[in-house]
Amino acid sequence: MSEGAGAGGEISVFDAVGGRPFFDALVERFYSGIEADPVLRPLYPADLSGSKQHLAGFLAQYWGGGTQHYSEGRGHPRLRMRHANWRIGPAERDAWYRHMEAAVRAAELPDEISVRLLDYFAMAATHLLNG
Repeated sequence: MSEGAGAGGEISVFDAVGGRPFFDALVERFYSGIEADPVLRPLYPADLSGSKQHLAGFLAQYWGGGTQHYSEGRGHPRLRMRHANWRIGPAERDAWYRHMEAAVRAAELPDEISVRLLDYFAMAATHLLNG
């Protein structure tokens, strides 16, 4: 679940992007797209604060920031289980990925990091298909 420093001592994505502030900003950019999206906005609560906090924490943990960002407070991520109450079909997947791709690209990261993030987000979005 973590992309922290590997056996060769390479730096984690979390550290390479500057830590939690990067993921908070990424999620803010992502949700600015969600707020006006006719396909996705109905799937989210009126107040997006909790959703933003959970996603930023999950991403910070996943990319090497440690369990204090997510699992210590919420338990195992269990992404499919946590999203099972909503129909996620190709339209929802594609819209979600489009907003996340725009958020990542706006960060103007080195290509190596952008590719890693976008590959993960493409995989995760497809993994959550359930309808």
